[in-house]
Amino acid sequence: MVVNADDWGQDVHTTDCIVDCIDRGAVSAVSAMVFMEDSERAAAVARERRVDAGLHLNFTAPFTLRTCPGELAEHQRRIAVYLRRHRLAQLMFNPALTTSFEYVVVAQIDEFQRLYGAGPGRLDGHHHMHLCANVLFQGLLPKGGVVRRNFFFRPDEKGIVNRTYRRIVDSILLRRQLSADYLFSLTPLNSPGRLQWIFSLARRHVVEVETHPVQPGEYRFLAGGEIFKWAADVRLAPFPSSFALHREIQEITDEC
Repeated sequence: MVVNADDWGQDVHTTDCIVDCIDRGAVSAVSAMVFMEDSERAAAVARERRVDAGLHLNFTAPFTLRTCPGELAEHQRRIAVYLRRHRLAQLMFNPALTTSFEYVVVAQIDEFQRLYGAGPGRLDGHHHMHLCANVLFQGLLPKGGVVRRNFFFRPDEKGIVNRTYRRIVDSILLRRQLSADYLFSLTPLNSPGRLQWIFSLARRHVVEVETHPVQPGEYRFLAGGEIFKWAADVRLAPFPSSFALHREIQEITDEC
């Protein structure tokens, strides 16, 4: 199981909450934002402590780094206005924004490489906008990398149309990228049966759990050690070792 904390570097408080959870072994990977107020410090911490960090592509939250280039900020503003106009906007390909999407993605990848000393081997998106139509159909995600898929929902959680759409997007994604077998949000935490089921899946599959330790309830669950009561014999691991283990299991299974 990969317990991945989003918004690394967004601001000092968010980064520090995640660091506390890393120190307690409750978070095994982070998704890093660039061109944000704490991006530089967060990258230095990650490099010093060898934190497994991927890129958290941001199309919707304004860049808060004081030295953010004006042209980049303007391209991102155009995208944000469009994506936040309607909840279904991300489903529609907008030809008028192809240049802006490409500019913003390339700039964030380059900035991640500058901060972390290497290109991102793993990507996801703020508010999951890395799966919007323009990003997917423009082919802006590096081929062969690890990319976050859609949340998995059971029939009693989401309707068939919603679940079918998610499966279609995932199938498009997996033609070019790798992904965990399942993605879940850590919340809601008041559903013991759901948590038990998620942890049981991790005994047979690579499961990513998305979390936001800046939220008080999630912070208490992680930093307070509650997660380990549910994990039992499930190993919390960063992405590289998780995928290596997954491949080994698949190879053994195929041989049998």
